[in-house]
Formats: sequence, C-alpha cells, structure tokens
Amino acid sequence: MASGIRDKVAILGMGCSKFGERWDAGPDDLMVEAYVEAMSDAGIEASQLDAAWFSTHIDEIGTGKGGTPLSIALRLPNIAVTRVENFCASGSEAFRGAVYAVAAGAADIALAVGVEKLKDTGYGGLPFGAPGTLAPQVMPNGSAPGNFAQLASAYRAKHGVSKEDLKRAIAHVSVKSHANGAKNPKAHLRKPITEEQALKAPIIAEPLGLFDCCGVSDGAAAAIVTTPEIARALGKHDLVTVKALQLSVSNGYESQYNGWDGSHFHTARIAAGKAYKEAGIERPREQVSMMEVHDCFSVTELVTMEDLFISAEGRGWRDVLDGFYDADGALPCQIDGGLKCFGHPIGASGLRMLYEMYLQLQGRAGERQLRDPVLGMTHNLGGAPASNVCSVAIIGREGA
Repeated sequence: MASGIRDKVAILGMGCSKFGERWDAGPDDLMVEAYVEAMSDAGIEASQLDAAWFSTHIDEIGTGKGGTPLSIALRLPNIAVTRVENFCASGSEAFRGAVYAVAAGAADIALAVGVEKLKDTGYGGLPFGAPGTLAPQVMPNGSAPGNFAQLASAYRAKHGVSKEDLKRAIAHVSVKSHANGAKNPKAHLRKPITEEQALKAPIIAEPLGLFDCCGVSDGAAAAIVTTPEIARALGKHDLVTVKALQLSVSNGYESQYNGWDGSHFHTARIAAGKAYKEAGIERPREQVSMMEVHDCFSVTELVTMEDLFISAEGRGWRDVLDGFYDADGALPCQIDGGLKCFGHPIGASGLRMLYEMYLQLQGRAGERQLRDPVLGMTHNLGGAPASNVCSVAIIGREGA
C-alpha cells in the first residue's frame, strides 16, 4: 500500500446549507450558502483558492455539466474546477480530489463543493438516471427500496435473525436518528419518532417501512483544505486533519458470480480495511469516536456496522438494540440525524457527513456535541448492494 496521506492535509473550513424542500433556492443559491459559511470559517479570500472540485450527480435537472456551474455561482477567480460524479458517493469524491491535490503539492488551498436539487423535478423519489444504452440488457430494473429490502432478507437468512428481532433493530436505528436530527437546525426532518410509529408504519418494501427510508431533499455542503503548515500560518489552532481516504468500487463479483450472498457490502469491507491501515487504526471499535454512515435505509446502517468491523459479523443487530450506536452509547452514529433526517441530495451527502465530524472535533456541534471526540469516520455508499462504490474517510485531531 502507498504511504498514505495521514496528517498531510488539514480542513481549513467547512459549510453546509439547510437541507430540505428548498423551494426558495436553486442549486446556485445552495452552493453559495455552503460556500459562504466555509469561507468565513476558513478566514480566507477567494483569491487564495488554487483549485476546486464540484460534485453533482443528476446534472441534467438544473445544475448543468462541467465546472462552470460552480465557478459562475461562486464567482471563482478563473481557477481550475473539476466536476466529479460517482453515484451517491459524489460528495466524497469531490473531497478526495481536493485533498489529493493538496497532499500532492499541486494546490496550496483547494475547495470541494457538493450540491443536488431534487425537489423541483416532479418525482416522489430519486429521479431516473440513465444507466447507459446497454446496461438494461445485463442489469434488470429495480427500485432502491427493493434492492435494500433484499439486503435485509439476506442478512436475516444468513445469521438466523428472526423477522421480529431484525424489524425491531431496524426501527431502533430510525428512532435513534430521528432523536438526533431533532437537535439539528439544518436537518430536513426534525421530529422524534417512537418505536411503535416505526414498527407500524406503512411498508415500502418488506421489511422496510416508511420510517426506514431516507427522504429526498435539496442541499449543499463545502470543504476547504490545505496543508497543516499553511493552516497554522493562517492562525488556525487545534487542527482537524485527514487520516485516511479510501474508495472501493464493485467489479462484477457481487452481481455476476456466486461468491456473494447478498448479506453485506463487499466494497465497504475493502475500503474500511484500507482506511484503518492508512490511519494507523488497529481496534476501530475502541479507537473511532463517532461515525456518519450511508443510511439510505436503516438496514444499510445496521449492516454497515459489521462491514466497518465495528460489530462482529452477525451481531450488529444486537449492538443496535443494546444502544451501542446511540448518542449516549459507546460509539455514536448519525449524531446529526444522518441521511434519515437530512435526506439525500446526492452530490452533497458525503461532504455533509464530514461537516458534522468536523464540527464535533472542534467542539462546535451545539446541543448534540459529544464529549471529547478524537477520530471521526464517514462511510458514503453509491449504487445498490450488488453493484456500488464505497468511500470511507477518517478525520481527527492532528497527531491522533
């Protein structure tokens, strides 16, 4: 493995728009909202930016292709802007591009911005994305709830979990996230729910009920990164640095061979293992302070706990029910409410996750602030269980 980027890049500032049904704002307005906060947090001028990475997934809706939508919206000083897209992990890809540029010495200060505007399309769920001319010949149609419901069924069958126990565990994930999201003024959904509400909610795709599915929303998030040396020269103290960034992409193993049983995310295990090695983490269950994971559906979060090697295989549902991942548990997950309460504006979600970890590490998370976190991890998944991309990022206090 390469030497890695541990502590070579510091986060200078971050920003995040209010997520939700933003009928009042277009994608350019959302980008500006996140960017202005990030620039104010960083304490720099636009003239100090060397390059930018811009993530949006369904560009035809109104954001547009290429780098110009970001450059024009933010009036950037004619710097390089690279548009990236990698399904639901697009925001993490923008961050990875900016971080790698700084780590390589190609840029002193780089910007990453992710945005998605989904509520003005007329669709109740995610808008249709063209899979490519030939893809339907080898990949039958399916819905996101249906794909992840199959993950739940496979997990239950493999580990001998009763239907009732798994449903209760999934419900607990949802209840926990809603309790956290109620404390976050930037979240889309801010009302707590009860276990009874989650269990009795209308079924979307068995066993996933209404409260087990994340919503569709509009939003943007931004990060500004630089070297630790430049950050200190700019007067920054108690730096938050990048410990690891890893991306793993499906190669057909899950969807075209018989080795995968459908009960886990193959790519998440690979990305997590590499990220821990890059960050120097040997005991993630003990060393990681907090997490934001890709809870597009509550069962995804449950299964991901095992794929990140936090819960033992087949035991994640028990840890969930024991409160291990609650706000007051041993390893809080989705402390800001997660995709469950923010919704999932595709290009922004990965950066939104990092925003919460950054605030927590700086002690600026308000009433949801955790006590003395040291390392934060994000898991950003794009695609379906059978074919996906998975990004795992770890950030933390400098030197940790």
